[in-house]
Amino acid sequence: MIETINFENVKWLHILNPSEDDFEFLLKEYEFHPLDIEDCRSVNQRPKIDEYDDYYFLVLHFPFFDKANKFVRVKEVKIFWGKDYIVTIGRSHWVVKNLFKDLQKMHEENTQNLEDIVESSDSLLYNILDRLMVETYALILRIGTEVDGINFDIFTKKAEKVIEQLSVTRKNIISLNTTFKPQVRVFHKFESGGIKGYVEDMEGYWGNILDQYQKMFDLVEDYGELIEGLSHTFDSLQTNKTNEIMKILTFISTIMLPLTLISGIYGMNVSLPYMHKQWVFWGIMGLMIAVGIGFFIYFKRKRWL
Repeated sequence: MIETINFENVKWLHILNPSEDDFEFLLKEYEFHPLDIEDCRSVNQRPKIDEYDDYYFLVLHFPFFDKANKFVRVKEVKIFWGKDYIVTIGRSHWVVKNLFKDLQKMHEENTQNLEDIVESSDSLLYNILDRLMVETYALILRIGTEVDGINFDIFTKKAEKVIEQLSVTRKNIISLNTTFKPQVRVFHKFESGGIKGYVEDMEGYWGNILDQYQKMFDLVEDYGELIEGLSHTFDSLQTNKTNEIMKILTFISTIMLPLTLISGIYGMNVSLPYMHKQWVFWGIMGLMIAVGIGFFIYFKRKRWL
């Protein structure tokens, strides 16, 4: 189904679940390249911007949290950008849908400042990208909050909980990094003038989009370094804890070994010296206590305890 808003200077067509009839309409009405339509039929396209004589075709990726609000997923945003129209197609990020509904309501209510937002197809595209940037920035700040929480939890919470938090956050940061990295060069084309657009004086706006995106990319890289550092710190803490446990167990085993030897010898069912004497039991017990105390003093002097 094709939803349309006809502004004064630009038209926005929003196609959420395109059918073959919708694709045929775009081919006939706007004469889009068949390969672009084929890209709209498929998913998992790489971020790109294709330039033609009378329009641009953009495929961009933006993150969101899944239904469990735990793992980061990626939505493709596919946009046809012409001189007097914008076409958003496919299962785009929910931000695009919400913006379309907001502008549709403003258009029906004849809001005064609406024309500032949709003065041209360039300004409409800028507002779509800006909304997506704002939402993505909020998501990245949440990831940063999770990293700060892990920084505190590694010293206070159980290891199993921290391992889960580290694994989930590292996975999300990797997903963000693989999403952001290939798109940086796409947004550089806007700021550098590689993509001209259709109106003058948009360089500052495209530069703002690039600045926002570069800032978020830098944050993702910083969080990646932090999570790796926290992971190494956590591993060191767990290794130290394991070493302390092994040291205690080794100490106990070292003391018990000679005591076991003594009790084993005098526990054999053979004739031994003084075995019928009443004081032998207490003598053996005293010897075992003396051996234990001797080992303890020896370890203390060596500073092994």
